Amino acid sequence: MPHENYLDKLFSLKNRIVWVTGATGQLGHEICAAFDKAGSVVFGTDNRLNEEKMVHSSRVAYYQGDITDRASVACTVNRIFSDRGRLDILVNNAGVSCFEPFEERPEESFDWVTDVNLKGTFFCTQAFAGKLKGNKQSGNIVNIGSVYGLVSPDYRIYTDCARRNSEVYGATKAGIIQMTRYFAVHLASCGIRVNCVSPGGIFNPESPQGKNFVDNYAYRCPMERMANAEEMIGAILYLSSSAATYTTGQNLVVDGGLSCW
Repeated sequence: MPHENYLDKLFSLKNRIVWVTGATGQLGHEICAAFDKAGSVVFGTDNRLNEEKMVHSSRVAYYQGDITDRASVACTVNRIFSDRGRLDILVNNAGVSCFEPFEERPEESFDWVTDVNLKGTFFCTQAFAGKLKGNKQSGNIVNIGSVYGLVSPDYRIYTDCARRNSEVYGATKAGIIQMTRYFAVHLASCGIRVNCVSPGGIFNPESPQGKNFVDNYAYRCPMERMANAEEMIGAILYLSSSAATYTTGQNLVVDGGLSCW
């Protein structure tokens, strides 16, 4: 029993107050469900709430919010504090991409991706850290990056998939990884840890990638397959827990070994 108590204490997320952005997307749904199962209280925000991806639990609440709008972000943070009196964990999960050939990329697409992925992550981090510092509370931020913030996509695998990864997506995810390091340094004295999880390619069973793409990706990946969304959860929960109290500024790559070669 002592060993069980030790592990429970080390990894427990019970009664933690968690804010998840992009909460009703494929990965966002899994993140909210995981924190709920861990006993946390979850506030999920999304610009367009998808009811089919909501977790139906008394511990999970959803609000519509635009992370590219500083006033909307501040409203969300204030609402959480008004309801619960504190906020422990922020998961900056919201992210978008565009898929036109880069030669045809309109300025609007480029701006949209940078606004959501970079400015949105910054606004949420700014509001979260400012509120916690004002209340003299420690906390924890987990950003969601991407393996394509580290390496370029191998375009030889996109034989039957129109959703080709874009240069601006990779650039913004690289920026998120760097912001993780920056804020880890600047918020350490406030007791706020900042880390990042960078997933590899995640298979989407509801809107499957092309069969050739999936096969080509599997050939390119040492583990010979794409990831499932739930395989990102262990890294996120670890970085959110007391098991990671001396871990900050790190980018945990969960890509089946894709970036190793």
